[in-house]
Amino acid sequence: GQLLDANAVDFALLALYFVFVLGIGYLARRAVSTSLDFFLSGRALPAWVTGLAFISANLGAIEIIGMSANGAEYGMPTMHYFWIGAVPAMLFLGVVMMPFYYGSKVRSVPEFMLRRFGRAAHLVNGISFAVAQVLIAGVNLYLLASIVNALLGWPLWLSVLLAAAIVLSYTALGGLSAAIYNEVLQFFVIVAALLPLTIIGLVKVGGVQGLVEKVSAGPGGAEQLSAWPGNQLTGFDNSVLSVVGLVFGLGFVLSFGYWTTNFVEVQRAMASKSMSAAQRTPIIGAFPKMFIPFIVIIPGMIAAVLIPELAAFKQAGGSGGGGVDYNDAILLLMRDLLPNGILGVALAGLLASFMAGMAANLSSFNTVFTYDIWQSYVVRDRADGYYLSMGRWVTVGATLAAVGTAFIAAGYSNLMDYLQQLFSFFNAPLFATFILGMFWKRMTPHAGWAGLVLGTVSAVVVFGLSETGVLDLPGQGASFVGAGVAFVVDIVVSVVVSLVTRPKPAAELVGLVYGLTPRASLQASTSGEDAGWYRRPGLLAGIALVLIIALNIIFG
Repeated sequence: GQLLDANAVDFALLALYFVFVLGIGYLARRAVSTSLDFFLSGRALPAWVTGLAFISANLGAIEIIGMSANGAEYGMPTMHYFWIGAVPAMLFLGVVMMPFYYGSKVRSVPEFMLRRFGRAAHLVNGISFAVAQVLIAGVNLYLLASIVNALLGWPLWLSVLLAAAIVLSYTALGGLSAAIYNEVLQFFVIVAALLPLTIIGLVKVGGVQGLVEKVSAGPGGAEQLSAWPGNQLTGFDNSVLSVVGLVFGLGFVLSFGYWTTNFVEVQRAMASKSMSAAQRTPIIGAFPKMFIPFIVIIPGMIAAVLIPELAAFKQAGGSGGGGVDYNDAILLLMRDLLPNGILGVALAGLLASFMAGMAANLSSFNTVFTYDIWQSYVVRDRADGYYLSMGRWVTVGATLAAVGTAFIAAGYSNLMDYLQQLFSFFNAPLFATFILGMFWKRMTPHAGWAGLVLGTVSAVVVFGLSETGVLDLPGQGASFVGAGVAFVVDIVVSVVVSLVTRPKPAAELVGLVYGLTPRASLQASTSGEDAGWYRRPGLLAGIALVLIIALNIIFG
């Protein structure tokens, strides 16, 4: 049945928002004449646009519903997903990795793998990335459909199809530009939706002091008010182990693996118009990123003490009736706190976030599938127009596949658990291969694919052992451990295989390996459009790092 009581004003606002979204798709369509335009916006976008899109692509359903669910369940330690688990890696991507990506003019992350390790690693990476994107697009689609279901009371399958049709229409029309300009619009709509919700919520619980008292009195207690050591989140009883798990498992392996090799994010920076703009993309994104938890996690914590059904659910240790779970935190808060009109804006914001997330999955999937699988292994050497129309058809196919995977996601009560599992399978081993291959020129093509395959297999084994109860890892511990194991196995396998196989000649690795690349080609320009101290990537990254350390101290 219906959860939310929306009226004509709310629906009018939603309709207006959709007119904008489809309009942007239509206008971007007119700028698409080659496949590079469709897949990488012709490399012509300014840094502030790609920077906001960089955040918005990640500010999908997962971020908003998943992090508010985590906030409701674990409280402040969830901040780590942003402060330890995102910003340091984003700065590293901007300062260290981006010059390689942008400078080598590759069109995708698997293409970088092709040039560094050859065809086997390329194919393994292309396929595993494509599978991951379809699984994650399913999560976004499932959440999008559950909103439609809450609004109109339509059955889930019908809502899934409707939601899929909307995202498909603008992504297939305008390609990456349509996705990126919509993401910038979506960023502002999302903030406009969540800021009033947080403020009204804080007023309702009696300000910050009221929230502190109510959380301390509830299940989980005062531990949920400080970010460290985060024992409940990691599932470790020992505080030292918990901190190590967070810093190594989340802060290093999972987050560097995600931000630096995940093509969904990197694709946005590749679309910018110069090396300096490409480097600034993730660094500009880091500033809003560190403040987003205040409008995502705090509402989750408020919902867990303010909304009777959710408070009862938490009191019962995450079971109990009423048909609610942690994923509903933000919807329940909207239902109880927002007047009509503001509710319309809030719903547009939620729909926007899911569509941004899903469009990002689709636009990166169609690039990798078309360039890295179809053009490389199936139908080679055709005219560019063929790959452009192929890209549009692939988008349709991916959307249909996501409709299928949406029903897998429906089985999890906290979707963050599911997602972290997927990241430990796909991203942790990729990051290990990448970072080793970038700094160690001796690493061989055989090591490239062998490490990836065995790293992924080992993460799946950890998952299996934890599911069957051989390993006891509650919370998101299984994915932190799985990611760590995958990383270590990948490195060990890569080193051993490299020592018994033949490396590529050094001449073929220029631009792909750190020690063999001339410094000048990794330097961004500082003149013309890139002039001015406030456009220097290193300086901006330094400011962001200082802010992050301060936030960790204040809320630690």
